[in-house]
Amino acid sequence: MPASPGRGRYSVYRHACPRNCYDACGMLSHVERGVLQKVSGDPQHGFSRGRLCPKAYSYVQQVYSPDRLKYPLRQHPRGSGHWERITWEEALEQVAAKILELKDRYGSTLPVALNKYSGNFGLLHYAVEGFFTSLGPTTRAAGSPCWSAGLDACFYDFGAFHCPDPEDLVYSRLVILWGANPVWNSLHSWYFIQQARERGALVVCVDPVITATASRADLYLRVIPGTDGALALGAIRCLLEENLLDETFLNRHTRGWPRLREYILERVTVEWAARETGLSPEKIRDLARLYATRRPAALWVGFGLQRYRHGGQTVRAINALAAAAGQLGRRGGGVYYAHLDTWQFNFYAREPGCGPDGAGNISGDPVLDRAAFPNPVNGSGNTLSPGRARDRLISINRFWPGILAAQDPPVKMLWVACRNPLSQDAHCLMARQVLEKMELVVVADLFLTATARAADLVLPVTTPFEEWDLVMSYWHRWVALNEQAIAPVGEARSDLSIAVALARTLNRLAPGSSTFPPVEDAAWWLDREMNDTMRHMLGIRDWRELRQGPRKAALPVPWADGVFATPSGKMELYSRRAAEDGLPPMALYVSPAAPPSGCSYRLLTPHFQHGLNSQFAPGGWLQKLYPEPALVVHPRLAREKGLGEGDRVRVYNDQGELTLPVQILPLVPEGVVLCYQGANGTDLCINTLVKPVETDMGRRVMGAPGAAFFETFVNLEPAAENETGKSF
Repeated sequence: MPASPGRGRYSVYRHACPRNCYDACGMLSHVERGVLQKVSGDPQHGFSRGRLCPKAYSYVQQVYSPDRLKYPLRQHPRGSGHWERITWEEALEQVAAKILELKDRYGSTLPVALNKYSGNFGLLHYAVEGFFTSLGPTTRAAGSPCWSAGLDACFYDFGAFHCPDPEDLVYSRLVILWGANPVWNSLHSWYFIQQARERGALVVCVDPVITATASRADLYLRVIPGTDGALALGAIRCLLEENLLDETFLNRHTRGWPRLREYILERVTVEWAARETGLSPEKIRDLARLYATRRPAALWVGFGLQRYRHGGQTVRAINALAAAAGQLGRRGGGVYYAHLDTWQFNFYAREPGCGPDGAGNISGDPVLDRAAFPNPVNGSGNTLSPGRARDRLISINRFWPGILAAQDPPVKMLWVACRNPLSQDAHCLMARQVLEKMELVVVADLFLTATARAADLVLPVTTPFEEWDLVMSYWHRWVALNEQAIAPVGEARSDLSIAVALARTLNRLAPGSSTFPPVEDAAWWLDREMNDTMRHMLGIRDWRELRQGPRKAALPVPWADGVFATPSGKMELYSRRAAEDGLPPMALYVSPAAPPSGCSYRLLTPHFQHGLNSQFAPGGWLQKLYPEPALVVHPRLAREKGLGEGDRVRVYNDQGELTLPVQILPLVPEGVVLCYQGANGTDLCINTLVKPVETDMGRRVMGAPGAAFFETFVNLEPAAENETGKSF
């Protein structure tokens, strides 16, 4: 494919940030004589509007970092730190030989496992899954650590998860940010919220932590962690008492309101909700009155809300509040959570060569059932076509104990891509133990992450500036082309190129071992991803038109016609499908877990402002902003424990222990401590303390429950090396 034309001193190319982030920003690369000189925002991207966050501006440093992997490496013995550079041919032959040897030993490819998630959301990165599918049944990580419970909640209530256009926030008269922190995690959304404020809108923030967003809100409600469902139900009770319900909407467009109403009248009072949440009754009434009277009102449900055991029930309660106030189906209103409406490509890279003749897409039920709930993020799928043997699926949130339990046959080889599980996953110590039992561990990454350092083979991959792709968002409605701007640094290869090369190696050693198409040309693959649905949605005839600029999908306001995607066609406050799945049919309140004996403090682990798990940690100036993880504690707790600012504290539970410096700030409640996740380049991993606890929901949409990261409790004591006698 020809490169973009030069513009002035530089050749300029279009990109989109493919990280697991709300904004998926449009970017421009500026290249001089084949060298990436700078990255700027793409002004034609209507959501990010030519502006980027610090993470994106740091990309040049990442591309040319001296720590970046440039060649295939082999470590022997594993974990020794003794690395040798090898050729791609050597690496591919070692992997292919192990796959074939395991297949011969066990009569199956199930001993080969894949653990992949969201390090790069580009469409062609699903070639990793496509290659594994081409082998036959394998063992896969299923589900999601991010959003599963909330997706199920929306499925039960609405029948589908459609997100209103975040650009329509400018039309809101009230914006409730419930567990969301866009000032840090979706800065471009904050722009539209600020535009709404200039038009007279109010902003409410509900969060147990005084975040950057909370400090800018007109009304801040600090709830006890995990009690958000009580707040939502208490607000509905206030609407009942003060005749503020939208009875027309409830009667015409919901199913099950009389049953939920009866439950609320019997079990819920505003005073009860106040005791549960730690708020005053008047603050709960203020929230309810504002939400019922300011129209349209937008309600943004953050992912953190559903990272408790009862997270799905919490989201259902908030959805019920939106219905009770009649705030659904309005431009500038509605419930914001997530969508996959712009993900309706063919996902050919994930399912090529799987037809009965070894070519083309699967007939029958595809792994990605776009007519129901698309699940491209999962990568392993839950529904397989008739006649095709099933993969062995293990929840990504209990992957390591699942691997240990997998027998007949056992798992002997693991491939990790687009992830750093030794940093991201709960129970990191068990992950290390499992990796030690593997016969071969392969990691494809940009840097020697914690997981890569525990591998036998590490394969260098390309950055977004060295490959072609298409990038979508689960938040806004823009789709962008990612152009290749520079040649790969060193011998780095894209996931697609690796899949093609490995398939060729396998078929050379044992013809017919892989059905993955032997085509490296990205244009060939992108041609096969397009379909009439996406062409119509984007107003284009060919994906190449995106070289002229990103396109916004033409999508309606969700539920504007009052018709929902549920079996009844109504919003189902009482869901038979939830009951069939063994869940409460209504949004019943479940109290948060109490601290176990010996661990008095709930640990929260949100994202750092300039980090995204560990993806931007290695090297560069971003790491200097957060060189070492710290534990944030309330001043009163610090006095109780005899801790001063910067002191070292031992944080521990039955999972393990860490020693961290202390930050003393009133940002957290007294019974809560906080440590930002993955925003550093050290070996200290806060997830060492996190148990693999699962949420109540997630199986219906993602195939496995979500991760209840916030159900972690710790104790703390001053570390032995602290100075004594400090005052605070």
